[in-house]
Amino acid sequence: MEALFGKGHQLTLHKWLYQEGQFAAKETVTLIGPRSRVISNLRILGPCRSLNQVELAYTDAIALGFDIPLRASGNIKGTPGAMLMGPEGFFEMPDGVIRALRHAHLSPEDADFYGVKHGDSLRLKIGGDCGVILEKMLCRVDKGFKLEVHIDTDEGNACNLQPDTPVELMK
Repeated sequence: MEALFGKGHQLTLHKWLYQEGQFAAKETVTLIGPRSRVISNLRILGPCRSLNQVELAYTDAIALGFDIPLRASGNIKGTPGAMLMGPEGFFEMPDGVIRALRHAHLSPEDADFYGVKHGDSLRLKIGGDCGVILEKMLCRVDKGFKLEVHIDTDEGNACNLQPDTPVELMK
């Protein structure tokens, strides 16, 4: 945080996210890829975590020159690193660039309803003219979670996902 935004800098709230205590910060960074191409205005999610991680869709990774693995969030061992640029300087990440594995946040009650436990998989049926079924939706179960599904922009764009598109989470 200090390398990018200056000594003592703290994240400032831009917008609360659906999961309790999680937020999009006002602060953004520029990601510099291996081909010296950049993505500007990448929003930081807070609060600050114990590790540095950048999650990209495959399309963005290819454009930047990254060869990224598909991983559960937080599993960054052996992943590519990157250079981040902020208003006060640069930060070189030795690792941490991934494509996040699609996943569902579930409370223990939600997990019971679907008959799954932490680490299991569900399927997500997405309707509409470009309907698909996404397999291997990782279940992340925690008492602090509210039911929410995370897919990346490539997956959403492939099925023309819109706010009114019907979806169904299935075992």
